[in-house]
Amino acid sequence: MVMSGSNARGGGGSKRRTARPPTPVKITRKSLGKGGAQWVIPSNYQAVRTVLHELVILVTAAHYNKDAVFAIKLACEESIINAVKHGNKLDAKKHVTIEVWIKPDEMEVYIEDEGPGFSREAVPDPTLEENLEKCSGRGILLIESYMDGCSWDHGGRRLRMVKQNRTDTLPRRSS
Repeated sequence: MVMSGSNARGGGGSKRRTARPPTPVKITRKSLGKGGAQWVIPSNYQAVRTVLHELVILVTAAHYNKDAVFAIKLACEESIINAVKHGNKLDAKKHVTIEVWIKPDEMEVYIEDEGPGFSREAVPDPTLEENLEKCSGRGILLIESYMDGCSWDHGGRRLRMVKQNRTDTLPRRSS
């Protein structure tokens, strides 16, 4: 119910508006065979959230331990957002391709944007004194810290990440 007047929340004469549902975004999904999946998304943050949700479902269904699921979600979120924001400059005409290969003991993720690329060596180290108070620049550090392997190719437009699903951190089942 929408109320107005002095009894409405927010005071005299204001009306509460209902939020519009977000505009649907076109995401192309493709199965790549056993353990493989691909998404092609527009440079849109809503699409990033959708892919992350689906990716977490896949690694959870593959029985990855909770630490690996957390690391995968965090690193993929940072890297896909970097591709959308820094690579594609939020250009709605450009896309990001996410490809995953999930095996019981290891997952590989490839994230590629359509931007100009970058040089990993040119990114300032966020742990240096002069960079500690900067509001940005920690995404790559997080990605490299949480994943077991990272490398860039295609001129810095494509990131390959690897995460091990270490079963030694899982509780042992009793027979």
